[in-house]
Amino acid sequence: MREWIITNGIGGFASSTDKSINTRRYHGLLIASSNPPGQRKLILSKVDESIIINNKKYDLYSNESQGKITEGYKYLVNFDKTIIPVYTYKVKNVIIEKSICMLYGKNTVAIIYKIANQKAKTKLLLTPIVNFRDFHGETHDLKFRYKQKINRDKVQLDFYEKGKINICVCGSKYQEYIDNIFYSMYYQKEAQRGFTAEENHAVPGTFEVEINPNEDKEITFLCSLDGEYGNSLEELSRLSGTKIINNEIKRINEQKEKSGLLRDKNIPQNDEEKQSYINLVNQYIVASDNFIVYRPSMKLHTIIAGYPWFLDWGRDSLISFEGLLLISKRFDIAREVLLTFANNVKQGIVPNGFDEYDGHALYNSADASLLLFEQVYKYIQYTGDYQFVKEKLYNIMIKIIDNYIDGTNIADNNIRFDERTYLISAGTMQTQNTWMDAKVNGKPVTPRNGKAVEINAMWYNALRIMQELSRKFMKLGRQFEYGMLAKNCQKSFVKRFYNPYKKCLYDVLGDDKVRPNQLFAISLSYPVLDCDKDMAKTVFVTVTQRLLNKYGLQTLAAGEDGFEPVYEGSPEERDSKYHQGITWPWLLGQYYNALKNMIIAEKDKNNKERLKNTLTQFRINVASTFTKELTQGNTIGSISEIYDSVIPTHGKGAFAQSWSVAEVFRILLEDANKL
Repeated sequence: MREWIITNGIGGFASSTDKSINTRRYHGLLIASSNPPGQRKLILSKVDESIIINNKKYDLYSNESQGKITEGYKYLVNFDKTIIPVYTYKVKNVIIEKSICMLYGKNTVAIIYKIANQKAKTKLLLTPIVNFRDFHGETHDLKFRYKQKINRDKVQLDFYEKGKINICVCGSKYQEYIDNIFYSMYYQKEAQRGFTAEENHAVPGTFEVEINPNEDKEITFLCSLDGEYGNSLEELSRLSGTKIINNEIKRINEQKEKSGLLRDKNIPQNDEEKQSYINLVNQYIVASDNFIVYRPSMKLHTIIAGYPWFLDWGRDSLISFEGLLLISKRFDIAREVLLTFANNVKQGIVPNGFDEYDGHALYNSADASLLLFEQVYKYIQYTGDYQFVKEKLYNIMIKIIDNYIDGTNIADNNIRFDERTYLISAGTMQTQNTWMDAKVNGKPVTPRNGKAVEINAMWYNALRIMQELSRKFMKLGRQFEYGMLAKNCQKSFVKRFYNPYKKCLYDVLGDDKVRPNQLFAISLSYPVLDCDKDMAKTVFVTVTQRLLNKYGLQTLAAGEDGFEPVYEGSPEERDSKYHQGITWPWLLGQYYNALKNMIIAEKDKNNKERLKNTLTQFRINVASTFTKELTQGNTIGSISEIYDSVIPTHGKGAFAQSWSVAEVFRILLEDANKL
């Protein structure tokens, strides 16, 4: 079964499978964010539909429970998800089309049924399966505590201190149930992940809709979390399901138009290539839109790191920044995302995320602050908007550099500037403040404390960017200071990080394992290694030969101590393998950047042409792999977080990951939108 997801722009989402069987605790038709984009709760697990034709009942729903599967999918004749999921069922001569759409900006979901009826007396039964629990948990209650307030075709479920759920099916008749429970819904994916795989849900009642012979009828089921970010019962009764869908399609089409990606100059002339490109742009706009959400407490947009379980992470958001926002020309939102993280800098540290429950900033990161410089520079390259950077960001960036030089220990990051080597040291034996951050039983799996290769590559890059901005803003003292620091950092980096025995860079000084983090030395706007020199070329060849595969780059080379190519087992087992050889698609973006930098730096015409051909073939390979993944892979229209490194068959980890989507689509679409 393949998964799908749609979102509402404030952290809520709906998700299930193409057979409408929930296989995760995170699957549901309304996962609502009560404090956007956090505090997410499962509200509506699903709607079980049955249809009565000439007094015979046919169940369209599909569930797995207590070792049994109800096979409503046998009536399913088509499933499509271009923008929203659409299921088409056929029973006898009756066609039932079910579309699911969220109301943008609200914790409200609309399920629209279009019934094409032929010569049969028909009744549609819609039974909501509800809950009111944290989306990370599960419920094993044998009795659910709520009361029902019924008003003809509307019902409010009052879960007391938890909150209220509003449901409306206009023109229906509602039949209330007392203490009805769906027992032991089984989640196949949770079993595979080593978690509790069963839970109970409440079944409050059924909505019945009569359909006359030869009548074509549209029925809208609406469900909302009552409150500021939802809709009241009266508001629900005035909503049109068709209008919700049309507005969502219009919103996505406006984003496509705004992106400029479908302008004539970008579209191939060959009919087959033209259609493939248009499909790619459509997929990109829909996939990228899922991760862009609004955080009302800050009055700013931010980027969700991945679904179903992540919130907005500084590191992930900034790595995703160009691919999600700049390629699509969402420059207004790009400014807001930069401010979301820059405005919350503390002691020189950009938040690595915000807590799901109370929204407070988390500062366990040494790289998020340095990634900010790269994305500010990218923003300028796309927009030329130096004024925004000067007024809103430049002074914050100065403070980050000053704090890194003076040293900062917030959240035990232990960031220190080595005055002897001009390099940055970070972390302790107990902390994980780089992207390889997995722990098992409180112990880091990949301890990277000390002088990490990508931290120092980013440090050099940040200094060069600040040198350039200081020149632009006529801060000549700062310009000289940053230039001097960068020059000495580069000299020290080249001297200390190259490992001639393995023809690569040390991952951390003293650790010679071959990992992809060394790519940052040649992939940033200001590479710390000269990309036309043998050292950079050797590093690139080593990464290509030992880490690159069609789905991304391995986190550890085969043959290295601790190499684990398959992501499986208990939570502890999976965490121990997370960065020990598993393939990550987002790293393809760093590989792509490195290849481009080498082309720019190459002076020999023949070698430059050879590298250009390599880049072309690389993009062809990425297109071949991920256009297939988008249509036939684990998640329809999105890209997973990770893949096995030996015989990968489907995505693993988060089933829709922002930096996977951002970097893959950037590779495929960047040239079409160069400024």
